[in-house]
Amino acid sequence: MGELMYSINVTVDGCCDHRVGLISEELHRHHADNLARADGLIFGRTTYEMMEDAWRQPSESAQQAQSPPSPDDLDPFVAAIDPARKYLVSSTRKTVQWNTEIIRGDLAGTVRRLKEESETGLIVGGVTLPRGLAELGLIDVYEFVVHPMIAGHGPYVFAGLAEVVDLVSDGRSELASGHTVLRFRPKS
Repeated sequence: MGELMYSINVTVDGCCDHRVGLISEELHRHHADNLARADGLIFGRTTYEMMEDAWRQPSESAQQAQSPPSPDDLDPFVAAIDPARKYLVSSTRKTVQWNTEIIRGDLAGTVRRLKEESETGLIVGGVTLPRGLAELGLIDVYEFVVHPMIAGHGPYVFAGLAEVVDLVSDGRSELASGHTVLRFRPKS
Protein backbone atom coordinates (compact mmCIF):
# COMPACT_ATOMS: atom_id res chain seq x y z
CA MET A 1 0.00 0.00 0.00
CA GLY A 2 1.36 3.39 -0.98
CA GLU A 3 1.27 6.57 1.03
CA LEU A 4 -0.31 9.85 0.01
CA MET A 5 2.16 12.74 0.18
CA TYR A 6 1.11 16.36 0.06
CA SER A 7 3.87 18.54 -1.37
CA ILE A 8 3.67 22.31 -1.67
CA ASN A 9 5.96 25.27 -2.25
CA VAL A 10 5.53 27.94 0.42
CA THR A 11 7.26 31.13 1.45
CA VAL A 12 8.54 31.58 5.00
CA ASP A 13 5.21 33.23 5.90
CA GLY A 14 3.17 30.36 4.43
CA CYS A 15 2.12 31.89 1.11
CA CYS A 16 1.50 29.26 -1.56
CA ASP A 17 0.82 31.58 -4.50
CA HIS A 18 2.37 29.84 -7.51
CA ARG A 19 3.53 33.22 -8.84
CA VAL A 20 5.78 33.78 -5.81
CA GLY A 21 8.92 31.79 -5.25
CA LEU A 22 12.56 31.22 -6.02
CA ILE A 23 12.65 28.93 -9.04
CA SER A 24 15.77 26.90 -9.71
CA GLU A 25 16.79 23.78 -11.58
CA GLU A 26 17.49 22.15 -8.23
CA LEU A 27 13.92 22.88 -7.06
CA HIS A 28 12.51 21.38 -10.26
CA ARG A 29 14.76 18.35 -9.87
CA HIS A 30 13.55 17.84 -6.27
CA HIS A 31 9.91 17.85 -7.35
CA ALA A 32 10.73 15.73 -10.42
CA ASP A 33 12.35 13.12 -8.18
CA ASN A 34 9.18 13.02 -6.04
CA LEU A 35 7.02 12.58 -9.15
CA ALA A 36 9.26 9.83 -10.52
CA ARG A 37 8.77 7.80 -7.32
CA ALA A 38 4.97 8.14 -7.32
CA ASP A 39 2.36 5.94 -8.97
CA GLY A 40 0.13 8.93 -9.60
CA LEU A 41 -0.74 12.55 -8.93
CA ILE A 42 -4.05 13.80 -7.52
CA PHE A 43 -5.23 17.33 -8.31
CA GLY A 44 -8.33 19.43 -7.91
CA ARG A 45 -9.60 21.19 -11.02
CA THR A 46 -7.86 24.54 -10.49
CA THR A 47 -4.42 23.03 -9.83
CA TYR A 48 -4.84 20.47 -12.60
CA GLU A 49 -5.68 23.12 -15.18
CA MET A 50 -2.80 25.32 -14.01
CA MET A 51 -0.36 22.39 -14.24
CA GLU A 52 -1.73 21.25 -17.59
CA ASP A 53 -1.42 24.75 -19.00
CA ALA A 54 2.13 25.25 -17.72
CA TRP A 55 3.73 21.81 -18.03
CA ARG A 56 1.94 19.69 -20.63
CA GLN A 57 4.06 18.87 -23.67
CA PRO A 58 2.59 19.59 -27.10
CA SER A 59 0.60 16.77 -28.69
CA GLU A 60 2.35 14.37 -31.04
CA SER A 61 0.80 16.04 -34.09
CA ALA A 62 2.14 19.43 -32.97
CA GLN A 63 5.55 17.88 -32.30
CA GLN A 64 5.67 16.36 -35.79
CA ALA A 65 5.60 19.88 -37.23
CA GLN A 66 8.81 20.52 -35.33
CA SER A 67 11.41 18.10 -34.07
CA PRO A 68 10.44 16.75 -30.63
CA PRO A 69 12.78 17.65 -27.78
CA SER A 70 14.96 14.89 -26.40
CA PRO A 71 14.34 13.95 -22.74
CA ASP A 72 17.75 15.43 -21.89
CA ASP A 73 16.62 18.82 -23.25
CA LEU A 74 13.44 18.93 -21.15
CA ASP A 75 13.15 20.61 -17.78
CA PRO A 76 13.34 17.71 -15.29
CA PHE A 77 9.91 18.60 -13.92
CA VAL A 78 8.36 18.51 -17.41
CA ALA A 79 10.04 15.18 -18.14
CA ALA A 80 8.54 13.73 -14.92
CA ILE A 81 5.04 15.24 -14.88
CA ASP A 82 4.09 14.81 -18.52
CA PRO A 83 3.99 10.97 -18.56
CA ALA A 84 2.79 10.62 -14.94
CA ARG A 85 -0.61 9.09 -14.19
CA LYS A 86 -2.96 11.84 -13.04
CA TYR A 87 -6.28 11.85 -11.19
CA LEU A 88 -8.52 14.90 -11.40
CA VAL A 89 -11.10 15.47 -8.66
CA SER A 90 -13.82 17.46 -10.41
CA SER A 91 -17.59 17.55 -10.69
CA THR A 92 -17.48 20.08 -13.55
CA ARG A 93 -14.78 18.91 -15.96
CA LYS A 94 -16.29 16.61 -18.57
CA THR A 95 -13.28 15.38 -20.52
CA VAL A 96 -9.55 15.03 -19.89
CA GLN A 97 -6.43 13.91 -21.67
CA TRP A 98 -2.82 14.10 -20.46
CA ASN A 99 -2.92 10.58 -18.97
CA THR A 100 -5.73 11.59 -16.61
CA GLU A 101 -8.75 9.94 -15.01
CA ILE A 102 -11.58 11.97 -13.47
CA ILE A 103 -12.62 11.20 -9.88
CA ARG A 104 -16.24 11.91 -8.99
CA GLY A 105 -18.40 10.84 -6.08
CA ASP A 106 -16.89 9.17 -3.03
CA LEU A 107 -13.57 11.00 -2.66
CA ALA A 108 -12.50 9.25 0.55
CA GLY A 109 -13.29 5.79 -0.80
CA THR A 110 -11.59 6.45 -4.12
CA VAL A 111 -8.43 7.84 -2.53
CA ARG A 112 -8.29 4.90 -0.10
CA ARG A 113 -8.61 2.51 -3.07
CA LEU A 114 -5.86 4.33 -5.00
CA LYS A 115 -3.57 4.14 -1.96
CA GLU A 116 -4.29 0.40 -1.61
CA GLU A 117 -3.52 -0.17 -5.28
CA SER A 118 -0.37 1.97 -5.16
CA GLU A 119 3.05 0.40 -4.79
CA THR A 120 5.19 3.52 -4.47
CA GLY A 121 2.72 6.17 -3.33
CA LEU A 122 0.72 9.10 -4.60
CA ILE A 123 1.23 12.86 -4.51
CA VAL A 124 -1.41 15.53 -4.05
CA GLY A 125 -0.81 19.18 -4.76
CA GLY A 126 -2.80 22.38 -4.58
CA VAL A 127 -4.67 24.13 -1.81
CA THR A 128 -8.38 23.25 -1.53
CA LEU A 129 -8.29 19.51 -2.23
CA PRO A 130 -5.43 18.82 0.21
CA ARG A 131 -7.33 20.62 2.97
CA GLY A 132 -10.26 18.23 2.41
CA LEU A 133 -7.96 15.21 2.32
CA ALA A 134 -6.28 16.36 5.55
CA GLU A 135 -9.69 16.66 7.21
CA LEU A 136 -10.44 13.09 6.08
CA GLY A 137 -7.14 11.89 7.59
CA LEU A 138 -5.89 10.61 4.23
CA ILE A 139 -2.54 12.41 3.96
CA ASP A 140 0.38 10.32 5.23
CA VAL A 141 3.26 12.71 4.55
CA TYR A 142 3.31 16.51 4.44
CA GLU A 143 6.19 18.10 2.55
CA PHE A 144 6.69 21.86 2.65
CA VAL A 145 9.38 23.26 0.37
CA VAL A 146 10.09 26.60 2.03
CA HIS A 147 11.32 29.37 -0.25
CA PRO A 148 13.64 31.89 1.39
CA MET A 149 11.32 34.88 1.09
CA ILE A 150 8.39 36.58 2.75
CA ALA A 151 5.43 37.25 0.44
CA GLY A 152 3.27 39.28 2.80
CA HIS A 153 0.07 37.86 1.30
CA GLY A 154 -1.76 34.60 0.67
CA PRO A 155 -3.19 32.28 -0.29
CA TYR A 156 -2.07 30.25 2.68
CA VAL A 157 -1.86 26.49 3.03
CA PHE A 158 -4.72 24.90 4.97
CA ALA A 159 -6.59 28.18 5.50
CA GLY A 160 -9.99 27.26 6.97
CA LEU A 161 -8.95 23.81 8.19
CA ALA A 162 -11.72 22.54 10.50
CA GLU A 163 -9.45 20.95 13.12
CA VAL A 164 -5.79 21.05 14.06
CA VAL A 165 -3.66 18.27 12.56
CA ASP A 166 -0.80 17.42 14.92
CA LEU A 167 2.39 16.51 13.09
CA VAL A 168 5.78 15.03 13.93
CA SER A 169 8.96 15.75 12.00
CA ASP A 170 9.96 13.19 9.37
CA GLY A 171 13.07 14.89 8.06
CA ARG A 172 14.59 18.08 6.86
CA SER A 173 16.99 18.90 4.07
CA GLU A 174 18.51 21.99 2.53
CA LEU A 175 18.84 22.64 -1.19
CA ALA A 176 21.86 24.61 -2.37
CA SER A 177 19.42 27.07 -3.93
CA GLY A 178 18.33 28.17 -0.44
CA HIS A 179 15.13 26.13 -0.15
CA THR A 180 14.43 24.11 2.99
CA VAL A 181 12.47 20.87 2.61
CA LEU A 182 10.46 20.00 5.72
CA ARG A 183 8.66 16.66 5.97
CA PHE A 184 6.08 15.70 8.58
CA ARG A 185 3.73 12.83 9.38
CA PRO A 186 0.47 12.97 11.28
CA LYS A 187 1.01 12.29 14.97
CA SER A 188 -0.34 8.83 15.89
